[in-house]
Amino acid sequence: MEHAPEAPPEGDDGVSVRVERLHNAALERLFSARAVGIGALILGVLAAFLALPPIEARAIIWPILVGIVAAMLGLWTATRGLRRLGLGAVVVGVLGIGLGILATHSSASNLNTVFRADLIASTFVFSTPLVFAGIGGVFSERSGVVNVGLEGMMLMGAFWGVYGADKAHSWAVGILVAMLAGGLMALVHAFFAIHLRADQIVGGMAVNFLALGITGYFFFQLYHGQDVPVGISTIPDVKIPYVKDWTFVGPAIGNLNLMVWLSILLVIVSYVVLFKTPIGLRIRACGEHPRAADTVGINVYAVRYGAVVLSGILASLGGAYLSIGFGGGAFTDNMTAGRGFIALAAMIFGNWRPFGTFGAALLFGFSTALAFRLPVYSGTAATLFQTLPYVLTLIAVAGVIGRTVPPAADGRPYTKQ
Repeated sequence: MEHAPEAPPEGDDGVSVRVERLHNAALERLFSARAVGIGALILGVLAAFLALPPIEARAIIWPILVGIVAAMLGLWTATRGLRRLGLGAVVVGVLGIGLGILATHSSASNLNTVFRADLIASTFVFSTPLVFAGIGGVFSERSGVVNVGLEGMMLMGAFWGVYGADKAHSWAVGILVAMLAGGLMALVHAFFAIHLRADQIVGGMAVNFLALGITGYFFFQLYHGQDVPVGISTIPDVKIPYVKDWTFVGPAIGNLNLMVWLSILLVIVSYVVLFKTPIGLRIRACGEHPRAADTVGINVYAVRYGAVVLSGILASLGGAYLSIGFGGGAFTDNMTAGRGFIALAAMIFGNWRPFGTFGAALLFGFSTALAFRLPVYSGTAATLFQTLPYVLTLIAVAGVIGRTVPPAADGRPYTKQ
């Protein structure tokens, strides 16, 4: 009597293959749910903008329908394990319905005044200094050093950028002088934080006050406290051929400052450096587990010094943009006006990652651009509207939107043993 051949016993290889298949299937479901959640967020935002240019769908039913779809997709995402993303999409969908309904009740003339195509350009204008300073903060804190001194480094870049452009008659020289000033200010912060192991929060605030005093003193000594002379070389705008003549797109991105495009390039380059190169791995290792990094031969002190100085250089570029870019070659006392702290909030809100920081900077930039246009609805509340970006910053820092996890050794001085 013949017996059917027995199936070979399943060995370790068979179990590994089965586990790998289950793992891949779980990842596919997770990615699918994440894609749906992101799509729900986009629909929620779309619901708020349907009545605005260039779509201008004035019927109230459209924001309601799109917002409901966004909320339902958000609930579906939340039941698939992505609770934060799903509930966030639900909130955005509900807000989209409310804002969309308000937009349909607003007059077309007011909407066209506030939500013109150049609102996008203004968003990039106001977010650019935040991107430079925020990415600088990412490098510093990824290495393990808290940099609250971004505000002072931006201010140094703003003043010395103007001074360099004025004396050399070249905006390029102004940028180089600004980078030098910001790097030196960051070096002061690095010395106290790394070498002397001082409290990094207190040291960063001291840097801010030091920069305020230095720029105020030299502004009075070199320009006698008066306006900087007219005609200083400024950073040029980049006119994209053909695009600048397109409807809506042209006024939005067809004639942006060179620094705007460099800030977008910086986001991409910083992501590649931090997460795709050996030096980025060393920076992150020093911020997560400096003792282990030191054990494998990484010079923790050198990496942290380099990252902090780089953060000062990048923050000073944001300040230089304020004075010889967006500012048109002007400087005033304390002209950064808290943007360094907003950049710090953008970095935290963006979870210490370049693209997250960029998205948060765009959000804060949009709120600032919008605040300058809202007085068309109420002139008496114009001053109140100007607080919008700062209120949004407080909300982000307070963690209402979502909690973030900093690098494990962020803010902890390291002592070599």
